[in-house]
Amino acid sequence: MGQLVNEVDGIIKNRAAGKEIKTERRKILDQMASDEAAKTNLVKKALARQRAIYGASGMTGRGMTEEAVLKRIREEEETPFDTKRKSNQDRLAKLKKPKKTNLLKSLAGEFTKIMG
Repeated sequence: MGQLVNEVDGIIKNRAAGKEIKTERRKILDQMASDEAAKTNLVKKALARQRAIYGASGMTGRGMTEEAVLKRIREEEETPFDTKRKSNQDRLAKLKKPKKTNLLKSLAGEFTKIMG
């Protein structure tokens, strides 16, 4: 009887752990979506600011130098967000559902031990 109680308790704990993992996964995915929106907004602002500087200085053509500067600004603004996204992806990869307990197999194993 004690084994049955332990198995049922294990199943309940597995379900609770599964719910916690699902909640944590949702939080991470929401954070990643929020970060992506913030990154897009920040990059747009930085590029618009630099383009305004170029426009104010009379640079109207898109030369190699201007393109290189804009590319560098984009990369600099995106780097922290890319690092954070990688970190969140690693956290997601580490989240694993607990192994399900098969009550019937467990009881059958205990039964064969008793009978054997």
